[in-house]
Amino acid sequence: MRTKLLAWAAALALAAAAQAAPQPQPPFDEFFFDKAWRIDFYHMGDAKSESFVLRRIAEEGAWPEPKAALLPPFDYGRYVCRVYDAASNRLIFSRGFDTMFGEYKTTSPALAGSVRVFERSLRVPAPRRPVLFVIEQRDKRNLLHPVFNQSIDPADYHILREPPAQGDWIYEARVAGDPHDAVDLVFLAEGYAAADRDKFRADVDRMAAFLFSVEPYKALKARFSVRGVFRDSPERGMDEPRQRSYRKTVLDASFNAFDLDRYMLVEADHRMHEMAGQVPYDILAVLVNSPRYGGGSIGLDYCVSTVDHAASPQVFVHELGHSFAYLADEYYDSEVSYNDFYPKGIEPLEPNITALLDPARVKWQDLLSPGIGIPTEYGKARMEALRAELRAGQEAKARALEAARGKNAPAGEIQAIEARAKAAEDELGKKMAELKAAVMDPLADKVGVFEGAGYASKGLYRPMIHCIMISSPKNEFCRVCQRAIARMIDFLSGRG
Repeated sequence: MRTKLLAWAAALALAAAAQAAPQPQPPFDEFFFDKAWRIDFYHMGDAKSESFVLRRIAEEGAWPEPKAALLPPFDYGRYVCRVYDAASNRLIFSRGFDTMFGEYKTTSPALAGSVRVFERSLRVPAPRRPVLFVIEQRDKRNLLHPVFNQSIDPADYHILREPPAQGDWIYEARVAGDPHDAVDLVFLAEGYAAADRDKFRADVDRMAAFLFSVEPYKALKARFSVRGVFRDSPERGMDEPRQRSYRKTVLDASFNAFDLDRYMLVEADHRMHEMAGQVPYDILAVLVNSPRYGGGSIGLDYCVSTVDHAASPQVFVHELGHSFAYLADEYYDSEVSYNDFYPKGIEPLEPNITALLDPARVKWQDLLSPGIGIPTEYGKARMEALRAELRAGQEAKARALEAARGKNAPAGEIQAIEARAKAAEDELGKKMAELKAAVMDPLADKVGVFEGAGYASKGLYRPMIHCIMISSPKNEFCRVCQRAIARMIDFLSGRG
């Protein structure tokens, strides 16, 4: 018992050191077999408490990531899993990750004490010798604290060594070479009937083609392998609880995640990863056979999007930005279910938003446009005032029309109300267009520090006015996001 406690104390010391300074990459073949382990957990709790429960460990195929990339160069994830060699207490593997529970615990039901359970699968290379597996959680200051640990012996007969789920159709859209040297993207079919296999293949090709039309994916396309895994569902589509519409599908994808009608996620995380494990993968994307607009993602886990809406390719690329490169949402005026998702006074982990705690050292300092103001004035307050005036006018028009119709007013009076409202709307539209042309458009290609990001109108900032992570008329990532994506591509293709 004393030996275990000493090992655990040493592991914690190493974890603290790992946060403070870069660690040399461990030699892969000394510590690992060229195989992957899938570690399935249940993650449960409310806003005040949480816990992890190990469900199972399953051996999969070859480890797909570069052998020289066991310790990442970036500090992403609201949680971190670490693997220590038990004999030496050396840190030999580390990965940041997010979970559905990590989002849930910031919602009103969680704050009210409602406990929920979510699945999460983590993947690590298969160790040759006994290891200590540790999960750490960030507090509101983004400092890491251990919340779970498990000693694991690779010889344990409880580890599942059966082949991954088989019988699914595998589509190899493009193969860039050895998975260790490529970024492996896998698309999973959700809500496709047996007769829809050709449609799934066409959807994979269409989504991949759009992805590789966007920088930096376009310039780095040669590093990507793209595969699809098709498993038919009894019914097409996905669940839409607000519409009282439910479908029997492979992965149980559902809108209304965290009670937001437009937000779709997959709670069957274990099944999803087991399905994906039939092929090498670094990036996991779920395609849902539906014409409805929408999608979602969990950072450093997966993204999901419908396929048959006109904007589905853009939704897919936006959501992939979260799950692949750990990019934050840059919008600030959209409905969300989160409370205090980014605590005030704490610098966010994501590379594309900042709390600007030190204006002299901006997170993307080297990319700032020469002479740009920090923070960057771009007419935001004036534009918001005009939009508020427009909304107030529309509400006043609706009340006036309701009152007029309620008293059976003559058609001329109703027409006069509509005409006055239209004239006011046209005038406000003209002012907004003038403001955009005079102030916003000249800054459209500048990298600055623009207030409004991360679901907050005040106190959080983004690098550029336009980006796929907020909205982009040209379907472009800002330069900061492009660099973050390229850095992840470098890491997973062995160049970083």
